[in-house]
Amino acid sequence: MTNERVSPGQYPRQSATLASETASVPMARQIVREACAEWGMDQDAAETGTLLISEIVTNAFRHGHSHSVRAIAEQPRPDRLRVAVVDKSRRMPELRIVGPDAIGGRGLHLIDALSDRWGTDLLPWGKRVWAEIAIKVGNQ
Repeated sequence: MTNERVSPGQYPRQSATLASETASVPMARQIVREACAEWGMDQDAAETGTLLISEIVTNAFRHGHSHSVRAIAEQPRPDRLRVAVVDKSRRMPELRIVGPDAIGGRGLHLIDALSDRWGTDLLPWGKRVWAEIAIKVGNQ
């Protein structure tokens, strides 16, 4: 895991490259938990962030067809937590309607419900799927 130090004009960020396998999901959650603790975020932010990263990482493993992914936790503003996963696929995630008996297909619906906003950034060699939540700052 890398803990990127903050220079003027930058924001805190932790990231790690993970193998595209189910056993890596707990490691992605740990990145978010450690980042939230280090940055003094409350338990609610840590719990929501770990759930979001779990869903995004799992989707990347299932649909990204990469040998590895990059899991990222960052604080782009003092009142925001962003979690992201970078993979080498340029296939965009899609919110789909799934039936009540479907085994899967609800991950993006969960991300959409839990995050304040989420999206996908196309990169020259793949994509970054991210989700953001508001966090409590100071005495709020």
